[in-house]
Amino acid sequence: MGVLPVPAEVRAILLDIEGTTTPIAFVQETLFPYIKDNVKEYLRAHWEEEECQRDVGLLRKQAQEDSYLDGAVPIPLESGSGEEELERVIQAVVDNVHWQMSLDRKTTALKQLQGHMWRAAYATGLVKGEVFEDVVPAIRKWREAGMKVYIYSSGSIEAQKLLFGYSTEGDILELFDGHFDTKIGPKVESESYRRIAASIGCATNNILFLTDVPREANAAEEADTHVAVVIRPGNAGLTDDEKSYYSLISSFTELFLPSS
Repeated sequence: MGVLPVPAEVRAILLDIEGTTTPIAFVQETLFPYIKDNVKEYLRAHWEEEECQRDVGLLRKQAQEDSYLDGAVPIPLESGSGEEELERVIQAVVDNVHWQMSLDRKTTALKQLQGHMWRAAYATGLVKGEVFEDVVPAIRKWREAGMKVYIYSSGSIEAQKLLFGYSTEGDILELFDGHFDTKIGPKVESESYRRIAASIGCATNNILFLTDVPREANAAEEADTHVAVVIRPGNAGLTDDEKSYYSLISSFTELFLPSS
């Protein structure tokens, strides 16, 4: 793939996480299974806490919005009638989470609960965030050249900060100027990239977005954001048309900044 020159007007680099900074295998084989295996135990342990109740409330609201979908799992309200009913409600939340995850849903309600569960796992050392070995040196070089660096992921901002705060490279949060998640908008909608540009105080064409997902790349391009698609081990393959259309990199070291 060689060297990809970064357009001179680019002032900020916006990074996806899964398949871009971080192996898909880490997300699919470590983070997600941890949620599936531990969600019931987590809910039982934290049920009375205000944060957990907010998470369940969001999931319940999402379940109501999803009621028209095939296989959707409703979450009943508690009526306060004992341990057996509490278990029934908790099991409904567990089933709802498993259902959403089976469809790879990106709902804010799901991501918020996951973020809180991962926080506990990272803090106790059960999980460490993985990053590709080229990521940290490249970002340091970009920052030295005056670039701002931001994260945009479907995972919650809290989950993002946990991954980079408890990473295999140590705490690398200082490398990032800000974080965005689906609260700014879906990654496959061009308006999201306009909102991000407005939030960081620049034009959309001052941003270079790195992602492994062509649909996201297409949405960013529609907003006049520069794009490169990242090819990493384990990422989904690209069509011949996608390979010929998009700028491709297999390592962050392949980006050439005009000032570097």
